[in-house]
Amino acid sequence: MSPRKSDSRERMIVSAASLLREYGAGATSIDRVLEHSGAPRGSVYHHFPGGRTQLIDEAVTLAGDFISALIDAAVEADDPLVAVDAFFALWRERLIESDFRSGCPIVAVAVETNDNAPELARSAAVVFARWQEALAGLFTRHGLPEERSRRLAAFVIAAVEGAVIMCRAEQSTAALEAAAAEIHDLLAYALHHRPDQGDKTQH
Repeated sequence: MSPRKSDSRERMIVSAASLLREYGAGATSIDRVLEHSGAPRGSVYHHFPGGRTQLIDEAVTLAGDFISALIDAAVEADDPLVAVDAFFALWRERLIESDFRSGCPIVAVAVETNDNAPELARSAAVVFARWQEALAGLFTRHGLPEERSRRLAAFVIAAVEGAVIMCRAEQSTAALEAAAAEIHDLLAYALHHRPDQGDKTQH
């Protein structure tokens, strides 16, 4: 069976996402993607008429979809503590498997100046919003007020991303494990003392 026409396109997007994790947006050039993916040079503007910006933008979307699917799978367990613990465990596994070289491609795009391609920052913001919405929805279903749920969801994502950066710098999972433990306790307390509990804990 001959390769599908989209194979080189898909390989380039996956390679771009991998390079973003390790090297950041500035170092993810077309040449580097071609070398990493093995795709023919002539396929670049055939598949990505928008050039490097379009390629990175699609890589951000792919990476965001991947993490979103994992969050959604954890959320299906319908246990907020399990879902959040799984989110932290995912990043811990990635750090260890990559020898602390692999970070978050969404952060890689968000933190770099992209004056010539503001759509990249917008795409990163959309991904973060999707992750926050998924977690917030889970917290709300378990009785937390909507505003509190959104704040907690944003805090979880911010804590994970910040801890991953620290772990890469320190070559250790200590920061991620500390953040995971504190957020687990915070969320457990919030769920135990949610408004619909009333005064039950006093009896």
